[in-house]
This record gives sequence, structure tokens and C-alpha cells, in this order.
Amino acid sequence: MRSLVAFLVGGLFGAGLLISGMTDTRKVQGWLDIFGDWDPTLAFVMGGAIIPMAIAWQLTKGRTALIGGAFTALSDPQVDRRIVIGSVLFGAGWGLSGPCPGPAIASLSFGGLSGLVFATAMIGGMAMAPTANRYLDGSPQTA
Repeated sequence: MRSLVAFLVGGLFGAGLLISGMTDTRKVQGWLDIFGDWDPTLAFVMGGAIIPMAIAWQLTKGRTALIGGAFTALSDPQVDRRIVIGSVLFGAGWGLSGPCPGPAIASLSFGGLSGLVFATAMIGGMAMAPTANRYLDGSPQTA
């Protein structure tokens, strides 16, 4: 049952990305081009996600989920060099290529070779992240 719900929610998320235009790299790059042909529509998409999520975090405090156990608690935000480096790399990749992880996966069905190359590079970066974290923590030896 849990897998079915995850599949349906993932499909709904992908449909939302497609309908909002966030799978179009030109729209995302237009949002990032503040000194050129700036496209502010991504702000409405982000607001449409952030506002309901902020409400959901408040409503789920101390409750149990119907499927999958307890809701994940909010973490204590700490800005350290790992979050700064990760943010810079994420932002640079987003600005250079256009898609972020959700739209990249959604675009695999229609993105052609460039979508496949991007998703492969993204997954490779995710696979390398634990090794990079060990180096940033000062312990480069493998586990």
C-alpha cells in the first residue's frame, strides 16, 4: 500500500511540474536571469509549494501518519561549510542546465539524450556525495 501511495504522489508531483512548466529548462533559466529576460512565474510555483507545506508542518506536529509511521520532525538548521558548498554546487548546476532533480526525473520521458545525460550526471553526483562528505568532515578514508 505504501508503494502505491508513493507512486501516486510521485505521479501527482510530476504532473504538477509538467503543468507549471518547471520541466522546461528555459522557464527555469528565465527565473535565474534577473538581469536579462527575467521570468517571475517560478516564484508563484514555489509559493504554491511552500505555503501549503508550512501549513502541513504545523498540522502534523505530534500526529501519526496513516501510512508509514510518524511524520519526520523538522531538523535544526545549521549553516556549515557542507551546506554552503552543496548549495553552491546545486545552484551552479541548476543555473547552467535548467532542471533541478524533480524536473530532471520527470523529463526523462521526453527530454531526449540531453535529459538522460543530465539525469545520469545528477545520479553520479548523488553517488559521490558520501565520499565528498567524508573529505569535508576531515576523514578521507573509506568505510
